[in-house]
Amino acid sequence: MELGIDVLVILFFVALAAGFIDAIAGGGGMLTVPALLSVGIPPAQALATNKLQSSFGSFSASWYFVRNGLVNLKQMRLAIGCTFAGSAIGAVLVQYIDASVLTSLIPILLVCISLYFLLSPNIGTGGGTPKLSEAAFAFSVGTSIGFYDGFFGPGTGSFFTICFVVLAQLGLVEATARTKVLNFTSNIAALILFILAGLPVWKVGLIMAVGGFMGARLGAHVVISKGQRFIRPMVVIMSMGMAIKLLWQQHPQWFQLWF
Repeated sequence: MELGIDVLVILFFVALAAGFIDAIAGGGGMLTVPALLSVGIPPAQALATNKLQSSFGSFSASWYFVRNGLVNLKQMRLAIGCTFAGSAIGAVLVQYIDASVLTSLIPILLVCISLYFLLSPNIGTGGGTPKLSEAAFAFSVGTSIGFYDGFFGPGTGSFFTICFVVLAQLGLVEATARTKVLNFTSNIAALILFILAGLPVWKVGLIMAVGGFMGARLGAHVVISKGQRFIRPMVVIMSMGMAIKLLWQQHPQWFQLWF
């Protein structure tokens, strides 16, 4: 499909903003998917194109964190493998299984994550004893959240982050860094299947990918330079924002009472 230069420029800057937000707290898809749909790209192609551009953003943030020593890829290889497998399975099964149960449950979980970060002043300081071994974490968290990302997706970053903080007892900065590595992994697994199905709109996706790459690089820098005091409120805001957006889509009549 052909889009004007002005539309492509707008999509570039939407992706730049989304990449920045996504590197810090997740939820960049709240901006990019509606933007793709609004310019007339069909839903299946919009989701595939979003995976294309977001893969570049998550790679940019992941690489920045690896270069700055926040992530040891060798140490995470099992979690990466489990996340990739889970995401691939989810991307296949979503074609055959009704996702309505997830659409009802996920907003509740996102609100709980928001409240947990908001009401727990010492969360994300790190240094505690992990509640799961690295292997158990990889198989349980990596596989299940990877599956969820391939199957449905919204809030994946928040779910990974809360698991790294609560179960692995990591600080928020390190948890965010590891989250982006697994986000990139699940994005790539789903993207491969979308490419095989011929769904991405390449011109749009690659232009947005440049914006997402740049935004994620800036966001990753903010994570390291600003630390917990910046990440925590962003996680609360983005998790609550995603919850409200999903509830709006599922129950628009609730919001008609207010507007």
